[in-house]
Amino acid sequence: MIIVTTPSLEGRRITRYVGLVSGEAILGANIFRDLFAGIRDIVGGRSAAYEQELRKAKAIALGEMQEEAERLGGNAIVGVDLDYETISMGSGGGMLMVSASGTAVVIE
Repeated sequence: MIIVTTPSLEGRRITRYVGLVSGEAILGANIFRDLFAGIRDIVGGRSAAYEQELRKAKAIALGEMQEEAERLGGNAIVGVDLDYETISMGSGGGMLMVSASGTAVVIE
């Protein structure tokens, strides 16, 4: 399935708009990764653990969105928007959220 952020697909014709589709993923951030990410933020550098969790959440959200498009009869998704958020859980840490939405279409 072709999934793009653009409103159309160059060289392909959209024959039918199926509807809005979305997918979400919320993953808990491990307290030890939070601690080490905080230290890394202070001294500089990248947090590989957080980057891995974000990639995992993005894949889940896109997968859910694709499954919904297939159920509706679409074979592509256009106009995809990805949103990333952190949800604070007080002193207990936080959660990472990725949501994906787009328009399922049928293309030739």
